[in-house]
Amino acid sequence: MGMGKNIAIRHLIAKRAAQEIKEGMVINLGIGIPTLVADYIPEDQHVLLHAENGILGTGPTPAEGEENPMLCNAGGFPVSVKAGASYFDSAIAFAITRRGKLDMTILGALEVSQTGDLANWIVPGKRVPGMGGAIDLAQKAKRVVIVTNHCNRQGKSKIVKECVLPLTAKACVDLIITERAVMEVTGSGLILTEVMEPYTIEEVIESTEADLLISNQIKWVKG
Repeated sequence: MGMGKNIAIRHLIAKRAAQEIKEGMVINLGIGIPTLVADYIPEDQHVLLHAENGILGTGPTPAEGEENPMLCNAGGFPVSVKAGASYFDSAIAFAITRRGKLDMTILGALEVSQTGDLANWIVPGKRVPGMGGAIDLAQKAKRVVIVTNHCNRQGKSKIVKECVLPLTAKACVDLIITERAVMEVTGSGLILTEVMEPYTIEEVIESTEADLLISNQIKWVKG
């Protein structure tokens, strides 16, 4: 896969995820594809983006050359801020999360199980900077949306029956969005609700390890 196509896929996923954001929400965006979601939130939609490093009110990615070296998100990437944004220390940022004040968090994933278990912080044997706020976010946000490539670099499904990697949290995920599909985690199972063109239902099923139920109101989404 070319780098340009990969970038386009990341933006496709982020654009679809932005549709999950509703007026008035307080949202945390994780590192990677989730950070791109901020670029697809309509300017007239009033929401507050929360960052674990102590900002409430971050905005879209700043234009190249207009970055403020003093402003970054939890991943260390440049951010902009909206009028009325506030700054505080990480203790308050985590208190906001742990008290359940976040309406939604959008996170990346290494694996997601069909029952909503999430693994997104470590591959054993590989160096990582740490889990950050992922555990708190996955357990305490009112809604957890996962954005991820459907398959890993080895071509294996990241949507699995059971996670084999160390878990971030159990049964925490509400919705999974990939470049191929949108899947809702329910008590009855993992329901395929949307298919991203040009993929077909059969192709999504073949490339998914988890068991999928097919919604009787399934939608096709243009890429």
